[in-house]
Amino acid sequence: MVTKPNSNKQRQIRHARVRNKVSGTTARPRLSVYRSLNNIYAQVIDDDAQKTLVSASTLDEEIKGKLKATGNKEAAKAVGELVAKRAIDAGIKEVVFDRGGYIYHGRVKELADAAREAGLEF
Repeated sequence: MVTKPNSNKQRQIRHARVRNKVSGTTARPRLSVYRSLNNIYAQVIDDDAQKTLVSASTLDEEIKGKLKATGNKEAAKAVGELVAKRAIDAGIKEVVFDRGGYIYHGRVKELADAAREAGLEF
């Protein structure tokens, strides 16, 4: 009997397929997004050196204290602005966007738009 994989397993398969093509370099690192029901996380990663250069999430004190909820579009926008600010402070202006297998809609789109508005290019 063949069972259908659940939605998270399908997302992981999509993410693995995209990761074969999308890779961050020192010159242009990868902006990776992960979302759970209650939080959203963003990291700027140099895949060549296998290092996380910058990260931000709704669990950061700068964001958590200001928001009523951490699993909505408003929170995703705040994380996008914060990760872009931290990346620019670290000297990173261009990134490759890795949506993590998620549909480019809702919270993922809000995070990306906020990062672009704050000065990141991708």
